[in-house]
Amino acid sequence: MLSTRWTPLTGMVVCLLVCACVVDLVLAQIRYSIPEELEHGAFVGNIAEDLGLDVAKLSSRRFRIVSGAKKQYLEVNLENGILFVNEKIDREELCERSPTCFLHLQVVIENPLELYRVEVEILDVNDNSPSFPWSEFNLEITESAAPGSRFPLESAQDQDVGTNSLRSYQLSTNKHFVLNIQTRNDGSKFAELILETPLDREQQKTHEMVLTAVDGGSPERSGTALITITVLDANDNVPVFDRSVYRASLVENAPRGTLVLKLNATDLDEGANGEVSYAFSGHAPLKVRELFSVDQYTGEIRVKGIVDYEKASVYELYVQAKDRGASAVAVHSKVLVDILDVNDNAPEVILTSVSTPVQEDAPPGTVIAVISVMDRDSGENGNVDCQIPSNVPFQLHSSFKNYYTLVTSEFLDREAVSEYNITLTARDLGSPSLSTRKTILVQVSDINDNPPRFTQPSYTVYVTENNAPGASICSVTAFDPDSNQNAYLSYSILEGQIQGMPVSTYVSINSDNGNIYALRSFDYEQLRNFQIRVQAQDAGFPPLSSNVTVNVFVLDQNDNAPVIVSPLPKNGTVATEVVPRSVDAGYLVAKITALDADAGQNSRLSYQVLQATDPGLFSVALYTGEIRTIRRLVDKDATRQRLVILVKDNGQPPLSATVSILLSVVDNVPESLSDFGDLTLSPPPPSNLALYLIVSLSTISLIFLVAIIVLTLSGYNLPPLVPTNCMEVNGNNGTLSQAYLYHSYTEHVLWSCSSLPRREPSMLVLRLGRLFLVIHLFMSYFTIW
Repeated sequence: MLSTRWTPLTGMVVCLLVCACVVDLVLAQIRYSIPEELEHGAFVGNIAEDLGLDVAKLSSRRFRIVSGAKKQYLEVNLENGILFVNEKIDREELCERSPTCFLHLQVVIENPLELYRVEVEILDVNDNSPSFPWSEFNLEITESAAPGSRFPLESAQDQDVGTNSLRSYQLSTNKHFVLNIQTRNDGSKFAELILETPLDREQQKTHEMVLTAVDGGSPERSGTALITITVLDANDNVPVFDRSVYRASLVENAPRGTLVLKLNATDLDEGANGEVSYAFSGHAPLKVRELFSVDQYTGEIRVKGIVDYEKASVYELYVQAKDRGASAVAVHSKVLVDILDVNDNAPEVILTSVSTPVQEDAPPGTVIAVISVMDRDSGENGNVDCQIPSNVPFQLHSSFKNYYTLVTSEFLDREAVSEYNITLTARDLGSPSLSTRKTILVQVSDINDNPPRFTQPSYTVYVTENNAPGASICSVTAFDPDSNQNAYLSYSILEGQIQGMPVSTYVSINSDNGNIYALRSFDYEQLRNFQIRVQAQDAGFPPLSSNVTVNVFVLDQNDNAPVIVSPLPKNGTVATEVVPRSVDAGYLVAKITALDADAGQNSRLSYQVLQATDPGLFSVALYTGEIRTIRRLVDKDATRQRLVILVKDNGQPPLSATVSILLSVVDNVPESLSDFGDLTLSPPPPSNLALYLIVSLSTISLIFLVAIIVLTLSGYNLPPLVPTNCMEVNGNNGTLSQAYLYHSYTEHVLWSCSSLPRREPSMLVLRLGRLFLVIHLFMSYFTIW
């Protein structure tokens, strides 16, 4: 009896002799060869070096291997890139008796995604000894058996393949039998005992021999069985099968009771010695007995269990036939059952790697997922076609056989679609076709590709003057279609000036919600409107922003009472006028001129007589302020008439002012009014002085006009020639009202210029204009009087 022992040291020697090396590198594929039964940690190959990878980056790039095997036989040391044995590999368990045995691995590396295919060939080592189904064979042979009679023996089985499988049989030395070794069509070997010399039951009833099965390994292994032969009388013919090897085909999943084939053996004897019974031989594996049955009388082999092509494509059934005689001898045959594949397995879809979320600016061709598809069927039944919907911006590419990559086909837009549910359909080519669907969720991550957008192209705000400082005057709103930090907005007011002062001294803004607050109380008479520029900026990197203009208009309040500008009192006393006694009714005695700094209805003035010496003698026009006689004056009328005129605006509540006028009734207008004392007016200046004043007034007017033109060119928007907040009033000869109208207009221009926004503020021009105005007014009054 020969035997060998496989040790770790032997395994290491074999591993070094086999030289686990790279065999092929085609289409990112490498191959290694290692013997089976290596211990944990045994070296397979430096996979990082063979693939040209940087060992230092294996962990950061998530280097990993994916295997379809139930056990993780191989692993990679990420510190040195060495592929090593993780769990002892039994080739016979992994591939049974297949002549070749491979472990197929998929290597996945990320950042960027790379795929490699690795095949590890598992080489057979002689770790299994040949074995017989029984340790002892009992044969009954009649003494009448003729020399040359053949007696088939049960075959030994060896789980190893190739040269390590069963090679030959040996028989111990004896006087009557020799061993004949036969080879079947499939290459398997079996032994027959051949009777060389006749047996004599009376001399020796039993014979014992040792049958040894030897494999071709180095060192070789062997198995033995004891053959005990009992010498009998009679029944000198054995059954004979009509075929040495039977072959049949069977569709997988065939129902129980399906006939596989019918055995046929004949025996030339008669009676019980010629009746043949069939059975499985003792060497038939248990799984064969679970799948098939043999009728002992008819020899019909039928399906007993569920036959699955994916578990085994061929089954070997060892059967025997023997007669019912007292000295029955069993003869043996082999039945090969080929299993035909049917399309009974749907494709399996495995997501090996999924990179999600993906940035919306990822270029077309970015790998999203690595998908492996397997179908355990064979032929067309195992060929799989994969598809994804055509209405998504993704494509499916085939990298290796049964491996696919899902890539982007165009740029993504998170604001349009934030995630995709991609249904992958794997369909085999069998008939009928089977399919499997797998949904892949791909989320799109945001980048800062959208600036904030205001809800309005510009904002117009109306604020009533005398507002409370710190009160909110308006709110601006912007939105950003991006997400997270890219959509977080902050508001600010851009730098600028209002009336020569920084805009930040007038208004402020809440950076979180866009509420704008007034920092001071606005005065309509000083500031009619102004503009500010608001910026909304997101928190992305780099940040994006947009601006909007806010036009603020200050609304007038009735906060200014009317101001009497004509007639003016002389030397601090009441105003005086002279009325000839001979005037008719409707004579224009005087004209009250007043101004109101407010605007609109708040500056609309009305006049009425509040007090009068004689209420029936004089009246005042409601809107013009003209004082006229109601009737002719008579002798009995007092020579001095006192009028108190009320000037009231149209605001709510209305504001008013009063003026007192002392009217002197005279028979004739004297050439000199010196006799009237306080009631007389100063004589007009000499004609030369008047001429000088007129020339000076013209010069100053010209200079002032030039100043106005400069202000216009400097960016001011001048008001209309006739101010909206004053009324035209004509005096006795028109001179006084025109002078005052000019005065009112110039003040209106200066107020307006001071309140309008400028491109380049010029305080010097403004002050010069005001200086010219004062000089002009002063000389105007001199000229008039």
